[in-house]
Amino acid sequence: MSKEKVQYLESISLDEINRDKCYFNPGCALTLHNKEAVDKMLLILNKYFGPVKLHSICCHNDPGLPKGSTIINNCAGCDRRFRSLYEGINTISLWEVLDQIEDLELPQYEDLTVSVHDSCSYRLKPQVHSSLRSLLRKMNISIEESEFSGTNSICCGDNLFGKFPLEQVREFQKRRADQMPCDDVVVYCVSCIKSMTYGGKKPRYMMDLVLNEKTYAKEMDLEKYHNEIMEYIKNH
Repeated sequence: MSKEKVQYLESISLDEINRDKCYFNPGCALTLHNKEAVDKMLLILNKYFGPVKLHSICCHNDPGLPKGSTIINNCAGCDRRFRSLYEGINTISLWEVLDQIEDLELPQYEDLTVSVHDSCSYRLKPQVHSSLRSLLRKMNISIEESEFSGTNSICCGDNLFGKFPLEQVREFQKRRADQMPCDDVVVYCVSCIKSMTYGGKKPRYMMDLVLNEKTYAKEMDLEKYHNEIMEYIKNH
């Protein structure tokens, strides 16, 4: 029996974006993790791509935007919810936008080889995977791929929180980290930072790489972390 063909999802193209209805939504996790990074990235978008307005309504809630609006997102979960739950909302990842800016100034890294853990909710968007890797190469970063990457990526383990005992979640996080051939692992999700840290790897958060900053895991208590996320969702 032949396998069913996978239907990959397209992003809106840059040429199709209505600049009067273009917004950057960094997501709850990044906003809580590093608000300064949000402000810096908004400035970069407005300098090289703009005009872009900040949008802080959580993807779990109605975005309150007119039809034809485009949300540039940093979070795979935000991308999935905004494009599937709310009619007339277009999405594109931050990495696709940045990769298509010809004169974008990026930091350069020497002697850095990484593996990439791809966010699971972007699994059906190979254009995100290729854009992120293109940006890494532009920053002089070499890539050693893991077996399960891109459209075959596996969750870092955080999505299991609340569904399985914490001990099993931690075991999954460790197992996923062990699948990475490099000690340095690029991630583009805050939860993945924590999973790779717990698994003994050195996470390199993509936002930090672009901004030439160090990556910190910060809150490692998953219960406290998820409680903060839920509180943000209720208030935004």
